[in-house]
Amino acid sequence: MSEGSKGSSLAFGQVVIGPPGSGKTTYCHGMQEFMGRIGRKVTVVNLDPANEAMPYQCAVDIAELITLPDVMENLKLGPNGGLIYCMEYLEANFDWLQEKLAALRGHYYLFDCPGQVELYTHHDALKNVFAQLAKWNFRLAAVHLVDSHYCTDPGKFISVLCTSLSTMLHVELPHVNILSKMDLIEQYGKLAFNLDYYTEVLDLSFLVDHLASDPFFRNYRRLNEKLVEVIEDYSLVSFVPLNVQDKESMRQVMQAVDKANGYSFGDQEHRSLEALMSAAVGADFHFTSTLAVQEKYVQSQDRAVEEEMMDL
Repeated sequence: MSEGSKGSSLAFGQVVIGPPGSGKTTYCHGMQEFMGRIGRKVTVVNLDPANEAMPYQCAVDIAELITLPDVMENLKLGPNGGLIYCMEYLEANFDWLQEKLAALRGHYYLFDCPGQVELYTHHDALKNVFAQLAKWNFRLAAVHLVDSHYCTDPGKFISVLCTSLSTMLHVELPHVNILSKMDLIEQYGKLAFNLDYYTEVLDLSFLVDHLASDPFFRNYRRLNEKLVEVIEDYSLVSFVPLNVQDKESMRQVMQAVDKANGYSFGDQEHRSLEALMSAAVGADFHFTSTLAVQEKYVQSQDRAVEEEMMDL
């Protein structure tokens, strides 16, 4: 795998990024299993030096090069400074990563990345790692996971939109934003708007108006309007909902990522995918689309209205 070699074959994959607790490791585990079942040779590369309990089969682990506890102990750094040091150390040791990946040619790669937001918004170490992978003929898409519970809080959702936009502009890779843990969204509370409003990032002025009803956010209406203008001017951010327990949801995410990084699967994989989806019936298909979640919200809201009318 010589650097910049035009003759070497292309390699495809995903860099899985996002804030702590957004479900990156769970996503890698679920996607590894899902792709394996349709015949795709998948390997997971752990680039998170703080990741100790990995549920997936890991082919390359940054812990062989450096670990966060060692950095924190020896250099007397905190978790954030330690993670930045680890990524800079990885950037300075490209030869280690190149040697590890060279033994895995012919696979589809899932890169499980750290959860420190500043690594994707303004620090250059991971960005440079991704750029180096591109020089090695890797065709990657960034899969940015965001916990779906932020949809239930308009203020936090605007913050998530700003973070997602900043990440897209900084990382400089084809990008797929994911609303993760959709199977748990009902536990977080009611949505102010239909689910597609959040996934498609529709007219955000409604979100600002909704925030203005809160006495605290009323004082920051002008600021929120300007943030929304920036997001809408770029018109880049949208989300794909994900429930890792649902095969249809996983298929939709996989196809969105395949479109982003240019991966084209063969006939055998296509047949395997059709067989897998045709067998996808029963208890494990309790969630089939975003409409399933939205219907529950509509029904619960209708019941609430009926109860209010009866009280009157």
